[in-house]
Amino acid sequence: MAKDKAPPPQKRPRPDPPKDEGLPPWMATFADMVTLLLCFFVLLLSFAQQDANKFKTLMGSIKNAFGIQIQRKEAEFAAFSPSQFERKDVELKKDDQQILGMVVELKNIIIEDPDLQRTVKVTAEDQGVVLRFPVILFFDHGSAELKQEALPLLDGAIKILKERNVNMVVRGHTSDVPETGSLYPSNWELSSSRAAAVLRALMQRGDISASRLKAVGYADSQPLLPNNSEANRETNNRMELYLHKPEVKSW
Repeated sequence: MAKDKAPPPQKRPRPDPPKDEGLPPWMATFADMVTLLLCFFVLLLSFAQQDANKFKTLMGSIKNAFGIQIQRKEAEFAAFSPSQFERKDVELKKDDQQILGMVVELKNIIIEDPDLQRTVKVTAEDQGVVLRFPVILFFDHGSAELKQEALPLLDGAIKILKERNVNMVVRGHTSDVPETGSLYPSNWELSSSRAAAVLRALMQRGDISASRLKAVGYADSQPLLPNNSEANRETNNRMELYLHKPEVKSW
């Protein structure tokens, strides 16, 4: 009889390769991505301009805005009075209350006229309030002769001057382009003459003492926007009435 054949030898299983020590490989890529994102946001923060004064003004406006809102009848706007902003948990300095009161009063005057509402701006500054008008409301192109129909535009500022212990600076501004047809050699003389004309009208119309008024011409030295388009130049070509406390320097 033939001998039984021996079974073939079985292969021994190969041992598993040794595992890598430490974190898995994908974790290093993920950590690099997170680090790059962190650097990106740090750069964005460093490029941003942080204005502390604007931040304080914004926070003050937010605090003051939590008053009671009253809707006037037959009107599409909300009206506020200074008393509505008086809260026990929000303390405003006396100067801030005065500035807030002037802003509210002037806006209530302007908002009654839709045309003024579109063109006239009221801005609160650190030490006062600025009424900003397009120069075309007061003067023709290249002229420093005040339009008669512009006189009622001064009544709101006159009312504030009569009711409150504040002074006023009339500020004339132009764009960077000399106005053609003007009798003045430069925009410096033109803006100064316009400011003086408005000051004279304030004295005559409101019987305001000259000691409470000043006129300054800035020409194109203080633009609101870059003088790189006609629209921006129209914005920069403006008249400003700056109401401020007597003890504050006007410029």
